[in-house]
Amino acid sequence: MKILHIQGFTKEERMDKLREIRENIFDSIKELTSNMEYLRPSIALGNEENQESLDFVKKLDMATIESYEFPDEFYEHCGKLWSDPGIQACYLRSNEFFLIDSAKYFLDKIEEIRDVNFQPSDQDILHSRKRTSEIQKIEFEVKVPKQYGGKYQPFWMFDVGGQRGERRKWIQVFDGITAILFVVDSSGFDTKLREDGAKNRLQESLELFEDIWFSKYLINTGIILFLNKQDILKEKIQRGSRIENYFPDFKDYKLTSGKDGDPTDEYNRARCFIRDKFIEVTKKSRNTISQYLPNDNYKIKRECFYHFTTATDTKNIKRVFDDVHTMILIKNLDIIV
Repeated sequence: MKILHIQGFTKEERMDKLREIRENIFDSIKELTSNMEYLRPSIALGNEENQESLDFVKKLDMATIESYEFPDEFYEHCGKLWSDPGIQACYLRSNEFFLIDSAKYFLDKIEEIRDVNFQPSDQDILHSRKRTSEIQKIEFEVKVPKQYGGKYQPFWMFDVGGQRGERRKWIQVFDGITAILFVVDSSGFDTKLREDGAKNRLQESLELFEDIWFSKYLINTGIILFLNKQDILKEKIQRGSRIENYFPDFKDYKLTSGKDGDPTDEYNRARCFIRDKFIEVTKKSRNTISQYLPNDNYKIKRECFYHFTTATDTKNIKRVFDDVHTMILIKNLDIIV
């Protein structure tokens, strides 16, 4: 939103993001080196000469590093490890442990990032990851279409943490909201939650979506589904990851609409399958969800709008948000005119 509607990031904000990026690099190489020996079967270094680098990284204590100002030695060892066949093999099995999805992006750029004059680009910032631990409010304005007045309408957006421990805070922003943008990690079909190693990430999203869709506190609130990380989903499917290993009903899933694209394209089948899993939630019978609604006879009248998104693709996100803004404006003309 800052890139699209608030004139981007200041120099100070970019430097704050640089610290996040360095933290992402540290966490990524730590996770990779720590999990090699615990995978079954375990993975060893491909080059024994990199053992010194492995020992260095394992012993590195973040408490001794001020503001993530790593010495050159750290980047040297990280570069050697990231090039090691064993670490690369571990990365290909990163669905078996927690690893941020931008690990490869930053580790591939380690020589550029170590430069003392490096400043993060918009793409770097979009790839950076920081756990949301508080509600963040973003304010911006959107131009109303000419046929509806052509003025500017202020928007307030609240970013809330999705982890289980953060959800109790959501009630603080439920009152008076016009729409919920429910963002799904579509690539999470083969991964587990960080806070619960036994729970499939995509299944958790489906269950959370159901709670929100049928919540009596949100029955008049529009819900827009963002099926995000399509780029990573496509990469996983092309690499050979099989959804049916985690969702057996995918094996017999068939595209029924010509509008859904090529039915023989595995990635296309995968993205539509995930979409339909969420659409199915909105069509559940009253008997299965009556505990959420005001009464057994209540009928939810809203639709589920969805978009396939890649958050790091600003053109894609701009098109999607233009559609979303217009939809919200049109549905609330009686309020904003």
